[in-house]
Amino acid sequence: MASLRDALARPGSFVIVAELVTSRGPITSEGGARVLELARDLAADPRIDVLSITDNPGGHAMLSPDALGTDLVSRGQEVIIHLACKDWNRNALESRGWQLSSAGFHNVLALSGDYPVMGHRGLAAPVFDIDSVGLISLFSEMNAGLPDLRRPDSRLQRTDFFLGGVVTNHKRYEREVMPQYFKLRKKARAGARFVISQAGWNTRKDDELLRWIRREGLELRAIANVYLLSRTAARAFRRGIIPGIVVTDELLALAERHGSSPDQGRAFFVDLASKHLAVVRGLGYDGVYLGGHMPAETFGEIVDRAESFADDWRELAREIQFARTDEFHLFERDHETGLSSDVVDPAYLASKRQRRTDLRVPVKYRFSRRLHDAVFARDAPLFATGRGLYRRLERAPRPVRRAAHAVEQAAKVPLFACRDCGDCSLPEIAYVCPESQCAKNQRNGPCGGTRDGLCEVYDTECIWSEAYERLKAYGEEESMLDGPVVVKDNALQGTSAWANTFLARDHLARDSPETESGTAS
Repeated sequence: MASLRDALARPGSFVIVAELVTSRGPITSEGGARVLELARDLAADPRIDVLSITDNPGGHAMLSPDALGTDLVSRGQEVIIHLACKDWNRNALESRGWQLSSAGFHNVLALSGDYPVMGHRGLAAPVFDIDSVGLISLFSEMNAGLPDLRRPDSRLQRTDFFLGGVVTNHKRYEREVMPQYFKLRKKARAGARFVISQAGWNTRKDDELLRWIRREGLELRAIANVYLLSRTAARAFRRGIIPGIVVTDELLALAERHGSSPDQGRAFFVDLASKHLAVVRGLGYDGVYLGGHMPAETFGEIVDRAESFADDWRELAREIQFARTDEFHLFERDHETGLSSDVVDPAYLASKRQRRTDLRVPVKYRFSRRLHDAVFARDAPLFATGRGLYRRLERAPRPVRRAAHAVEQAAKVPLFACRDCGDCSLPEIAYVCPESQCAKNQRNGPCGGTRDGLCEVYDTECIWSEAYERLKAYGEEESMLDGPVVVKDNALQGTSAWANTFLARDHLARDSPETESGTAS
């Protein structure tokens, strides 16, 4: 069987990926045995190229994906292992990387992960030490050979991971959609080579994602998510049970109507998934990711039925456009096809010009920008003065250093709800604190769980949506995620972020070419 990497590289190929959701309990339990039987049946189906195994989806504790995948890999089956950051810190993720590589798993889908839900004796503490971009960056460095900490001049054996990420492109508002695209670009630059879209039922959005990838020239193979809906699933998605998946009122009404039929809507839902598969193949996706609770034969039925719809995919694309009336699209509609064109929406371009002439941003943000440009930026007029001051403070008695730190916190806590992490990302997120205002501490862009711009956990505005609006006023939103991958240094917790900025100890200095060349010392 060809590897996923090779299959996606073949001209004209179209890869069929089937999702496997693991169960709770050992693999020898009744639930584990059912999933294993499904996995083996799918592995024996020549229509299915790859099996993709989830990692604690929905925040629940589930059987580890490699516990199921080991049996499949031993049979020569190509497998994608999902790896989420919510349950592991960076050391554990690195260790997981060695384990996965040693066990023959090479396809990894990097995820930040769903926020944990109630579990054993209450709510588990989320980790989110790094995010999906940080994980892609870590595994890319493992592919290049990490430095051997015991022998500084040597490197560890290289891994051979084929890395992927997810993009949640079926968002409602511009301030959600564009940061998703920018984060995808950052994932590609960090080393992702394939992307799987989140489930959604709007083929115009499917089309737009492909056009954006091509417009940006990203080296990504795109796999479209096609989900077998049911009335139960539609109700759950409508309530927002699974972050990032949206079912509109129109689609829910269809699901309710067909779900009340004698077959509980099976024929309708299988047809819908088959038509959707035919459309995304016609659009030019490199593969399809089939998800949903179904027996093995239904996966094959969807694939076969999609073949019968292949010639009609353009017309079918009009059927699967369950959008909201105020939904943002980057590109203008192509009125002939009902999909997207390559023309950027003039209203979007006009809004960019308007924001630059009408600075609707908080006063504290304007003040913070000016202070940063005057003092904290490396080329700021007063940066050398600040560096000199903090060099002297380093030699001062501890009470003096504590007093200086207290002054810093007296300013930052009221303004930004600072948590004193010591490795500050405020300048990179338009002065919205990821420690205190993001449930997942996302420093490289938004997670996929927002709903109409609101955080899935806190029910407040997503920090990246807020940052996008602030930066757009200055014409800087396009480059909001163009910097190096941000990985917080937890050793700096409780120390002065100002001192760490001036003395080149934070992540900004660590990733700066000037620091590497010695000019920041």
